[in-house]
Amino acid sequence: MPDISDQLGSILKNARKSRKLTRDQLSEKIHISYRYLTAIENENKKPSYDVLFKLIRELGISANEIFYPESQSNETQRDLLILLLNQCGTYELDVATATVKALLKRK
Repeated sequence: MPDISDQLGSILKNARKSRKLTRDQLSEKIHISYRYLTAIENENKKPSYDVLFKLIRELGISANEIFYPESQSNETQRDLLILLLNQCGTYELDVATATVKALLKRK
């Protein structure tokens, strides 16, 4: 089994970049220093549980991406959508539901 810390930085960096966030933006959002985030991404620094939790939530990634990176599949996009939906209020869920229904009618 590979050491999680060897892959963690690159997984987090790729997730941050795919969401078009700079290190400054992400570190500010989760209340850590730019230097600490850089160390996590590039120097195999192991974040505390609290910081890892915030990173997972803010980046909208599944914990499985970190703990089971070898099992990644096409489910990543679906997982991201579910995570985003969990952050929605009633109005946003109504809009999302109507949009998905309209998309499915086009098939």
